[in-house]
Amino acid sequence: MKNLYTLLFFSVFIISVCNAAISIKERSALVALHESTNGNHWIKKWDLNQPAANWHGVLIINDKVVELNLFRNNLMGAIPKEIGDLKHLESLNLAFNNIIGELPENITKLSALKVLNLEMNKICGNIPINIYRLKNLQEFSAYNNFLTGIIPKEIGGLRKLKILNLSSNKLKGEIPISLGNLSSLETLGLFENSLAGKMPHTIIDLKNLKMLFLANNELSGSIPKGFEQLVDLEIFQLQNNKFSSFLNLELLKESQSLVLDYDKEDSHFLFENFEIDAPGMADTIFDD
Repeated sequence: MKNLYTLLFFSVFIISVCNAAISIKERSALVALHESTNGNHWIKKWDLNQPAANWHGVLIINDKVVELNLFRNNLMGAIPKEIGDLKHLESLNLAFNNIIGELPENITKLSALKVLNLEMNKICGNIPINIYRLKNLQEFSAYNNFLTGIIPKEIGGLRKLKILNLSSNKLKGEIPISLGNLSSLETLGLFENSLAGKMPHTIIDLKNLKMLFLANNELSGSIPKGFEQLVDLEIFQLQNNKFSSFLNLELLKESQSLVLDYDKEDSHFLFENFEIDAPGMADTIFDD
């Protein structure tokens, strides 16, 4: 009997040690996500009786959850507020699922986060104003959702951001001038929303910009001066807007590598002052 008790004790001890590889709070946060998104119907399921290190998409380094990748795994439901307890998380990929509901405010507590991929879901509501707290964020992709409201000016606080893709949502209002603070930005995708007003002049401060997708909005006014300063720009889509003047794009004729997507009916108006054929023109539809 004594040996039996000893065996049971060590069995419980071993299970406890295995499950204690991460903190109780982090494990609880993962379980909350599992329950909130119908984990029993995931494609690659978690065995909650196993250590978290054995769960699909969970990367643990030094007893801390640093990556959660549940891409295309049939998640159905909302992201729980407990997601904010994964304080060491550097990459969160929940793309191509059936996630609904709003982004929890607690997601802005993930100060170590570098990559946030939420594209191709059914997430609604506003972008959290406190998103500026994600100081280390380098990629924020949430295209093809149902996000509403404005793009908060606080997004300009994400100074390390290289990719910002909010295309194919229901965002409205003006493009905030604070986007000009994102000096490391290489891709800006705002395609297919209901954004209106003028294109902010601070766009020309994005010296590292390679791809700019503004098509299918309600932008108006003239193109800001200085676009020729964006020497690394490779793709610029602006069709299906309400621009009144394209004069400040004339100097883009110097670029031999730029792909410029525009409305065909505006082609004469857009390039009437060009002395050479406009380079790299293409009439395409934005496809992530």
